[in-house]
Amino acid sequence: QLQLVESGGGMVQAGDSLRLSCTASGRALNSYVLGWFRQAPGNERELVAGINRGGVENYAEAVKGRFTISRDNAKNMVYLQMNSVSPEDTAQYYCAAGYISSWSSNQYPYWGQGTQVTVSS
Repeated sequence: QLQLVESGGGMVQAGDSLRLSCTASGRALNSYVLGWFRQAPGNERELVAGINRGGVENYAEAVKGRFTISRDNAKNMVYLQMNSVSPEDTAQYYCAAGYISSWSSNQYPYWGQGTQVTVSS
């Protein structure tokens, strides 16, 4: 069973950078498509960045040019580099793994517990 654990969240100021990490165990990550989702209070969980098995990335418009997703299959890890953050980026961030690249959280059967990112103005 694949297990995911996020780390790297915290409280930062607008304009700062932050890198989230997701450590996988139980299975090799190279078999999965990966995504970083976020959920703010009162909002639905949304995909902010995804990366397929071949390393092709896709981003939500709100984070394009500021966030970068990457994967290191040798270390069984996936990262989200967040630059120029704004208060609108405040949310619980989740690492997820699945078999089909999708914007829908329903297509990702494996989830971490989440890490909170809070951006102050």
